[in-house]
Amino acid sequence: MMSKTTTLFAAPRLPSLLLILAALTALGTAFASQYWGGLNPCDMCWWQRYAYMTVILPLLPSALLRLTAAQRRVSLILGGLVFLVGAGISLFHAGVEQKWWEGFTACTAPISSGGLDDLRAAILAAPVVRCDEIPWSLFGISIAGFSAIASLILALFAFKAAFSTEQAG
Repeated sequence: MMSKTTTLFAAPRLPSLLLILAALTALGTAFASQYWGGLNPCDMCWWQRYAYMTVILPLLPSALLRLTAAQRRVSLILGGLVFLVGAGISLFHAGVEQKWWEGFTACTAPISSGGLDDLRAAILAAPVVRCDEIPWSLFGISIAGFSAIASLILALFAFKAAFSTEQAG
């Protein structure tokens, strides 16, 4: 009798699909908290989002294509490495928020605009978001802290899937 974990890893595309879904969920949550919750991101928040965006690229082939076990393993390992980078960024950001170490001097969200007058108006109207302030927390863990935890768990899942699969293409 197969365990649920064994069954999960026996489905060739399922681990990659779940990891992509998790990344999209994290991004959706981030954008929802920004646009509906009013929690504007700082630069380091954007870096965390970029990691979640980037992880989709190496995972997409193993989610959509018929790959050999070796090719799928490479895809999942690359995805796991991107999740580890995201965990590192998130942990660094959480450390800046907790004042464990200093962040970067220029730490506000980027502004994209058309002309010079539009750029000036956008700069003057944009909220200043500091990376060393915690905009929201639960049980003493900030959003960056939750992102670090989630990214680390997702990296471990990707590595486990990479080395637990002997599936057919």
